[in-house]
Amino acid sequence: MIKGITFANPHLLYLLLLIPVLVAWYFYRLKKNNADLQISSTEGFDVGVKSIRLYLYHGLYILRLLALILIILALARPQTSLSRQDISIEGIDIVLAMDVSGSMLARDFNPDRLEASKEVAMEFIDGRPNDRIGLVIFSGETFTQCPLTTDHSVLKGLFKDIKSGMMKTEQQSAMDLLPQ
Repeated sequence: MIKGITFANPHLLYLLLLIPVLVAWYFYRLKKNNADLQISSTEGFDVGVKSIRLYLYHGLYILRLLALILIILALARPQTSLSRQDISIEGIDIVLAMDVSGSMLARDFNPDRLEASKEVAMEFIDGRPNDRIGLVIFSGETFTQCPLTTDHSVLKGLFKDIKSGMMKTEQQSAMDLLPQ
C-alpha cells in the first residue's frame, strides 16, 4: 500500500484482477473479428500507415478500462490517516469593539485614530494565538463584523477592510433622502 493511505473496503481491490482478464478478452475478440485469408502474399494489402481511427478505437477501450479501475478504487474508499494529537489549550473568548464613526478620523494619532487602533488591535490579536476573538463595529448602531473565531488571519483581513463611515445610521440614511 501507499504510505499513509488505507482502504475502508480493501477486499474490493480484488476486482482489479478482472482488468487483465478484460484485456485478454479484448484481444481475443479482436482477433476473432478479423477475417482470415489464405493467400501466398499480402503485398497488395500492405497500406503502410495505420489510420488514426484505429488508434482512437483502441484508445476508447483503454479509457473504459481506466474508468473501471478508478471506480473500483473509489469503491474501496481510500483514506489517509494523519497522526492526530489532542492538545489541551486554555483560551478565552474576546470580542473587540471598533468605533467607525467620523470622530475616528481625528489626526491626534498617526495617521488617524482609526488606523492607530487597527494597528494596536492587530498586535493584540498576534499576542493571543489560543483565544477566540470576534469583532463588532459600531457607529450609532452595532454590527457583528466577525463572530468568535480562532482563524486570526480572517479576522486580521476584516480589520484591514474597516473604514470610517462604513456603517450609515438610519438617521444619516434618512438625511441623505431629504432634498437639499
